[in-house]
Amino acid sequence: MFSGAHTLCVVPARFDVSRAELEAWLGRLGQPRYRVEQVWSGLHRRLLDPEQMTDLPVTLRGELAARLPPGLAVEKESVSEGGDTVKWLWRLGDGAAVETVLMHYPGRSTVCISTQAGCAMACGFCATGQAGFTRNLTSGEIVEQVVVAGRRAAASNRRVGNVVFMGMGEPMANYDNTWGAVERLHDDVGLSSRHLTVSTVGIVPGIRRLAGERLPVNLAVSLHAADDELRDRLVPINRRYPIDALLDACRAYLAAKGRRLSFEWALIDAVNDRPADADRLARLVRPLAAHVNLIPLNPTPGWPTRGTPPSGVRDFRDRLKAAGVNVTVRRNRGNDIDAACGQLAGSAAVAVPISGRGR
Repeated sequence: MFSGAHTLCVVPARFDVSRAELEAWLGRLGQPRYRVEQVWSGLHRRLLDPEQMTDLPVTLRGELAARLPPGLAVEKESVSEGGDTVKWLWRLGDGAAVETVLMHYPGRSTVCISTQAGCAMACGFCATGQAGFTRNLTSGEIVEQVVVAGRRAAASNRRVGNVVFMGMGEPMANYDNTWGAVERLHDDVGLSSRHLTVSTVGIVPGIRRLAGERLPVNLAVSLHAADDELRDRLVPINRRYPIDALLDACRAYLAAKGRRLSFEWALIDAVNDRPADADRLARLVRPLAAHVNLIPLNPTPGWPTRGTPPSGVRDFRDRLKAAGVNVTVRRNRGNDIDAACGQLAGSAAVAVPISGRGR
């Protein structure tokens, strides 16, 4: 992997090199064994570029910078809310594009990361789904998003304490690379599993596999409908894994990990925001003691309807509360830079005709 030929197909991206590969390469250079920990910790725990690792010899820093180029090249950076929301559009080595969003809140910073360039789940109200699928990201490309966001947070004396796998793509459709990134973020970057949240639109085998992993990460399920007829239209993967199968997998995850489940619900005007929708949702989530995140639908070019107005959001929330559901309304961040939930695309989206339903 570390051959002398500096070509795109030979030179690995910085975070796609394993610790074992790094150790072997440093050994061939005649470096002492302690250099492995210095470099590995420098990249992951200290969030440094090779040129910033002043505990290394200058020549080795140069070798590292040449042999381990960044996997993400910033094509565009957008900032809103006085610097509290930052979105990056990255160009990857093969030309694919992904986006990452860093959000600062009082006392905490969260980074929303992508696991795929595009998405094949075809949820019509999501800009990523409208754009279609390009490819899976590697574990290193996923981790590097967190490292870069961590550097940006540190520049303003903040620390990324939460990572949500809710950017572009379906994490469970890129399971091995997603889980590899989770382990690296936990073991090497030093983030607690309590602060790592993996999202899914309902890939049942992935949820069941996640239940058997060693780290009890948080699970968030993008539900959006509480009956199969509507969910088949909003979230097409429901045709393969209907709601009963999805809830069975969620119960298994809850039993295995003991972590409170979260269900995401994008409120779409005249589609899934009726009193009957709230009642059905309450019946589903109450037995699981799950939390519901309500998300007023954010505008995207390819969705023909609008999000539920504020009064309707309040009514839906209050009806869930009255039914005994733990519920919050997510504050939209970065609407003005297309960085809010469902708006990440990486490229222009196309219009997708989706039929709604009346009240």
